[in-house]
Amino acid sequence: MKRFIFEERNGIYIIDLAKTMQQIRNAVQVVKEMVSKRKSILFVGTKKQAKGVVKECAEECGEFYVSERWLGGTLTNLMTIRQSVKTLERIEKKIATGGEGLTKKELSMLSKEQTKLERNLSGIRAMRKLPGLLLIVDPSSEHIAVAEAKKLGIPVMALVDTNCDPDPIDYVIACNDDALKSIKLILQALMQAIIDRKNELNVAVAKGDEREQELEAEAEVEQFEFEIKDKEEREGEEL
Repeated sequence: MKRFIFEERNGIYIIDLAKTMQQIRNAVQVVKEMVSKRKSILFVGTKKQAKGVVKECAEECGEFYVSERWLGGTLTNLMTIRQSVKTLERIEKKIATGGEGLTKKELSMLSKEQTKLERNLSGIRAMRKLPGLLLIVDPSSEHIAVAEAKKLGIPVMALVDTNCDPDPIDYVIACNDDALKSIKLILQALMQAIIDRKNELNVAVAKGDEREQELEAEAEVEQFEFEIKDKEEREGEEL
């Protein structure tokens, strides 16, 4: 991390904020490109300082997240994760019907299993294919997620502190990943970029649909005018 450090004071490393600002600008462009390509972004942050912000920002911009525990194989063994999601859905159906045919003990065990699965899978239960980008808070803590992403060739963007190795990270954002304020500031900037790009795409699609409807209407009018003219010509020939 030496290249991202401004200086050392009393044993404390000061991160070069000018570089961090440029990294954030680059990160904003990267997430916008991902959204433009219709690729999903997976937010990852399970440490105490990050989990709340990660969940909040991911939900706000409609992306996937892991904020409780990274299950081994979340990316490399996605089919198994999908099976766990189906198990959760079956349990929810059983509980929704009042647990018909189950004892109180069995119903209690099902509820506990539901809670456990929901905690670990709630942010990725709708993820049916691999994400286009991983956005990680503290890659040192989430080294398994980084390793799985690298194995599958998925780019990794991360908030990286001075105690981390930036080499495996494709898009480094040097910052204090233990401070809630810095995590929140950066994630909210990226979240807003995602929301803005999605809104731009939705407007473009809406305009495209309107233009298509206009063209269809024009074609119908032209066809109607052609039929009238053809009819008038035939009537003139008969006379």
